[in-house]
Amino acid sequence: MENVLLVILLLLALSLIGVVLLQRSEGGGLGMGGGGGGGGVMSSRSAATALSKLTWILGIAFLAASLGLTIISARNSADSSVTDLIVAPASDAGDATPDAPALPDVTDMMPSQNSDQPSDAPAAPPRAE
Repeated sequence: MENVLLVILLLLALSLIGVVLLQRSEGGGLGMGGGGGGGGVMSSRSAATALSKLTWILGIAFLAASLGLTIISARNSADSSVTDLIVAPASDAGDATPDAPALPDVTDMMPSQNSDQPSDAPAAPPRAE
């Protein structure tokens, strides 16, 4: 059932994209450059075309299919969790944990103590003279 609803949702999305792209542009995207025509969205003229009605129908169907898919997915996954897939290592063999790799010696990476600077001075680049 989940796969069927997913296919329906994808078909609704594609058809909704197609219907929106088929609609005639009003020429004033986001209300810019509309002039004083008065034929905008907030006017008393509300003659809905067939494409705008179809857009509303497809939008409501898309919302219903999305909610249905969410409910079905939540029911199917309610009894399982991702953390259930984690398998704990067998500890019946005593202390059989593998040894950690050896860390490098940090004293090799430190500057030598016999340099020109005293040991309490901060490290700074050499002076440009």
